[in-house]
Amino acid sequence: MLDFMLPETHAISILKKDHDTVKELFDRFEKTDAPTEKENIIARAIMELKIHATIEEEIFYPTVRKEVDTDLMNEADEEHHVARVLIAELDAKGGGGSHRNAKFTVLAESVRHHIKEEENEMLPKAKDADIDFEELGQRMLDRKKELKENGIPKDLEHAMVARVNGRDDSPAAASRKAAPKAKKTAKGTDSAHERTSRGESTHANR
Repeated sequence: MLDFMLPETHAISILKKDHDTVKELFDRFEKTDAPTEKENIIARAIMELKIHATIEEEIFYPTVRKEVDTDLMNEADEEHHVARVLIAELDAKGGGGSHRNAKFTVLAESVRHHIKEEENEMLPKAKDADIDFEELGQRMLDRKKELKENGIPKDLEHAMVARVNGRDDSPAAASRKAAPKAKKTAKGTDSAHERTSRGESTHANR
């Protein structure tokens, strides 16, 4: 059966619908220059991604793991981890600072890649498995409802970012901020060297 013919409660249909939702949000983010609209899109996309990742990790992945290539599933796990770190940094106080939009753009690129691999490799393999995908889909829908009503539990990536007190600068941003200090230090070193040289010269003349 072609994917577009699958019932709405089929697990794969649910995942693909989620994929379409976040891809549309990414496209809207790239097309707008309005700061308020960008912030609204970031907030909506982060919520959608958190819920989607949770139902995949708690329900879908454990169910299909034995039916799909182990390396492919492990790679999906790691891609989730990378996305969750970026989401945690966007959630932290300051939310990425001057790099906030860039950080979200990188998140979008990472998620698009993840979606492409899931839809082209993982889901076709999973669909051939002897699994009741409608029962699985109903469990996923029930969990989505719970998450929307009761909130999303904190993950390890949020705890990791919190441990560094929300210092969520990228290496590029951090090095840029540190550059003036390094320059000042170098200048101070040069001045000290000049004073020492003058002192040695005066002593020699005596």
